[in-house]
Amino acid sequence: MISSPATLRALTVEVDSTYYHTPSAATVTGWANKTPPGFLLAAKVPQVITHEKCLVDGDAEMTTFLDTMRIMGDKLGPLLLQFPFFNQGAFQSDEEFLARLKIFLANLTTEFRFALEIRNREWLTAEFLDLLRAHQIAYALTDQSWMPGPEKIFEKFEPITADFTYIRWLGDRKGIERVTKVWNRIIVDRTAQMTSWVDVCKKIQRRGVTIFGYFNNHYAGFGPESVRLFREMGAANGLEIPTVTPPPINPTLF
Repeated sequence: MISSPATLRALTVEVDSTYYHTPSAATVTGWANKTPPGFLLAAKVPQVITHEKCLVDGDAEMTTFLDTMRIMGDKLGPLLLQFPFFNQGAFQSDEEFLARLKIFLANLTTEFRFALEIRNREWLTAEFLDLLRAHQIAYALTDQSWMPGPEKIFEKFEPITADFTYIRWLGDRKGIERVTKVWNRIIVDRTAQMTSWVDVCKKIQRRGVTIFGYFNNHYAGFGPESVRLFREMGAANGLEIPTVTPPPINPTLF
């Protein structure tokens, strides 16, 4: 997590397992107890809401998820609404998606921080971003082949839609899995892409906006090493990178 000087700097991870189902209260209590002070846990909203029901009649599932994640208390970071690529079987147009999203966001509680990711590049419009901005939902910037890169997005739009932003360095999952499925070293040189991201993060940071950023193993082959390289490149190029010494932590949250 990269923050402006006046904001909290914290250790953070994004939990993927919540995408598949809402965890038990006991599991989330364990996460809260096993993590150190200042830690922030970001979590995906369950796919039943974003994929299966596509924002229709998912109130019960959303309430259950939020009630459970509330157990994290001040250790809860943003909650990510990750949408799939939608074909015309799901939505005839981006206008239809926006109409449904507008209703959903109007009923979304402001108690939590939310980020939102789409995977239809033609749906990335000023109208879409303005809708997120109206509800203080962070647009999730992603590094994936099917979405425009950060520089192109900033040239065309104002993609900062909340008082924080959310970045997911995901990479080409299918491509890298043709090379390896052992995630213990860098396989793909992402230096050029990281350089662009450092520049973008500097622009965001100058605005005083907190950045939540997460590297996937599929991005280059080993997420922790990608984090280290990004911190190193950022510090060398004027990005304010706080020194973080991870405290002792349980080796697994599960």
